[in-house]
Amino acid sequence: MNAIGGVDGTMRTTAGHTAAEGRTGPDGHGAPDLRGTDGHPGTGPDGQSAPAERGTDEPGAGHGRAEAAGSGDATAVWRARAADASPADRAAAEEGVALAYRRAGLVAPERIVWAGSPREAVTLIRAMTDTGPSVRDAVRTAPWAAERARLHQELGAAGWSAHWGSTGGRLWETTHSLVDRIRQGVLDDLLGEAPVLEPGSEAQAPERLRRSRAEAEIRLILLDAVLGQHDAPWLAAFPTDRAPLDGLGAVCGSAGWWWPFARVAVVCERPVALRRDEAGRLDNGDGPALAYPDGFALYAWRGMPVPAAFLAELATLTPERIRAEENAELRRVMLEYYGYDRYLTDSGARPIDRDETGTLWRIALEGDEAVVMVEVLNSTPEPDGTVRTYWLRVPPTTRTAREGVAWTFGVSEAEYRPMRET
Repeated sequence: MNAIGGVDGTMRTTAGHTAAEGRTGPDGHGAPDLRGTDGHPGTGPDGQSAPAERGTDEPGAGHGRAEAAGSGDATAVWRARAADASPADRAAAEEGVALAYRRAGLVAPERIVWAGSPREAVTLIRAMTDTGPSVRDAVRTAPWAAERARLHQELGAAGWSAHWGSTGGRLWETTHSLVDRIRQGVLDDLLGEAPVLEPGSEAQAPERLRRSRAEAEIRLILLDAVLGQHDAPWLAAFPTDRAPLDGLGAVCGSAGWWWPFARVAVVCERPVALRRDEAGRLDNGDGPALAYPDGFALYAWRGMPVPAAFLAELATLTPERIRAEENAELRRVMLEYYGYDRYLTDSGARPIDRDETGTLWRIALEGDEAVVMVEVLNSTPEPDGTVRTYWLRVPPTTRTAREGVAWTFGVSEAEYRPMRET
């Protein structure tokens, strides 16, 4: 295993990167925060939370330039690149890698190795002995720092803040969240479940040490990646049609994550499937929410990680199975998928309060707070004459239907006096 370090072979900080670079950024590798503030990952350069990008599964297009960044069209191109689930353009990606090396004043890598996913890339890198030291600092960090300094000097603090808010800030949160999920998924997949050992046994301490070392090694490799398509948020704020970011921009538009070493570059395919909800969270009740061509996949329901086997049984859920689930988070997913109203009906639940505003129902869940819902009827009939029923979740402390309905309007039970139902 090669040391994951800088051009001189020295080890990085515990975060895997220089202190200034590791503070912020949608990928954890340094946000375009030109003032050097210590905002958390996902904050914009002005220290404010960046607006979340809405989920999209549109394929990307070309490489283009970020000079017109700030327009809706330009941002849409970068959003599409970050969400691209089409096969990598390997020729374009390899040209981009070579260009990024040249911009850094380095000789192009002797060979480029392709991997089917970040998981396979990490596995390959752990096994390689001839990569040479990481050159990520020269290939990615240095040109990024130079461009952020130039743009900040050109625009000033206020101008930069506005520019960031109309470009990378619009893509930041969703991409940052996805990158974190991929990293955790790779780590979990490669480490596997810890073996069950007798406490205090001779095998326990060595196994714990082995897992600890493997986890540290995998984390460092993951943090040392250049993120390819997932570098789109910060690249969106800079011109990528010329030096020094044209090579990085080319790889962003044509491939997934990649690792630059002195003699070898390891480049990943893009995913083959990406499913998200309207909030941009990974979400698919019928299969992988994110899948790569080599089989590496992440499963999620409305942003919550779930096991693959868990999704397979959702279609056959029963109230008894839901009640038997010991994991409170998974039980909530089951209830959302099954439907609270359907669960109430099928489980024979009884209302705890009923008045002219609606009916209050309560679902007791062992080891978790109760689910309390108020059933209300829409007083305005549908075009076909039917009256729609709504189930509104309210705080578990709710005791009356009126209190629950009032809560949905942001007022107390005493204050709730509807003039006219609509």
